[in-house]
Amino acid sequence: MTIAKPIVRVIGTGGSIAGVGPDRMDFILYPEIGEHITIQQSLDRVPEIQDIAEVRSEDLVSVGSTAIGAAEWLGLTRRINQIFREEPEVAGVVITHGTATLEETSYFLHLTVKSPKPVVITGAMRPPTALSTDADLNLSDAVRTAACPDAAGLGVLTVLNNEIQSGRDVTKASTFRVETFRPNELGFLGYADSDGKVVFYRAPLRRHTVDTTMT
Repeated sequence: MTIAKPIVRVIGTGGSIAGVGPDRMDFILYPEIGEHITIQQSLDRVPEIQDIAEVRSEDLVSVGSTAIGAAEWLGLTRRINQIFREEPEVAGVVITHGTATLEETSYFLHLTVKSPKPVVITGAMRPPTALSTDADLNLSDAVRTAACPDAAGLGVLTVLNNEIQSGRDVTKASTFRVETFRPNELGFLGYADSDGKVVFYRAPLRRHTVDTTMT
């Protein structure tokens, strides 16, 4: 008997995870080029994701994250809430995002998304054109987490470098290191580990998503 895979929506917004550099040794000049691949092209790089979930993709915007602000946050919130309202079969949503403002977007959505279903934001510190890029694995881990039933009810999550963190707590600590996103003193929520499992160790207790008064 064939078991139906969970359906995950993946929304692209640009950023380093979609960036195009001049060569494989470029880790810093690609923003000056300003070229991005589409979210479908990002997914095509990781065909193994199709074993995890049935993925439906769309590009909402395609910019560096420093160009993302209040208008884009509101657009993302409306689109995510629309998906959960009109497509009840969707198990979760993944957003690919630049790292410069990833923590601000995560916090905003943590307060304004009106569903207990998983919303997972991911990015990359190295573009997909670079040697040893983290773009592919981060995207795969994000889809795996969004498809995991245990991720429901935890608010908006970020997944980078195998680490699952709360959108409320996460902060960027370095402009170069792949382990840049840190939870300060509160700790990670869990891991999307190399054995293919998604494991949680704690849950955020501050009000979020469906429990906030923000609309």
